[in-house]
Amino acid sequence: MSVLSAYVETTFVDYRPLQASLPGLTSIAGNILDLPFVNDSVGSLSCLHVIEHIGLGRYGDPIDPQGSVKAARELERIVSSGGKLFLSLPIGRERICFNAHRVNAPLTVLGMFSQMKLVEFSYVDDDGRYHEDKPIEAASHLEYGCGLFQFEKL
Repeated sequence: MSVLSAYVETTFVDYRPLQASLPGLTSIAGNILDLPFVNDSVGSLSCLHVIEHIGLGRYGDPIDPQGSVKAARELERIVSSGGKLFLSLPIGRERICFNAHRVNAPLTVLGMFSQMKLVEFSYVDDDGRYHEDKPIEAASHLEYGCGLFQFEKL
């Protein structure tokens, strides 16, 4: 956050806001299921290794099998038309590693964001190799990798 906020005004939202005072950084309390922004108001949003945890109870949140899907809807709600969403999460063979995180197939992730189009997809494979700007089908064989999605709201 310190590097990013040195170049662009950054708002960091977490249920545990950062206790830091840095130029260009605003840290606020928020819940990914009820973000403190009006509809269609955020031009660039990053959700990095968060959505896969929602609804599993790990952080005191209620158990909800649809937690990640509900979080995806909330992210879509606040991104403006033409705005970008940068999303990272575990991808591979679908499963829940209770109560740590979910692993989703790449195509499942696409299905969670019906109001958005995929602009770019990159991933880290099972062996830790980075694959930049690949077709989403290229990662369909993974057991446990990291998906890096860039979406644009329609």
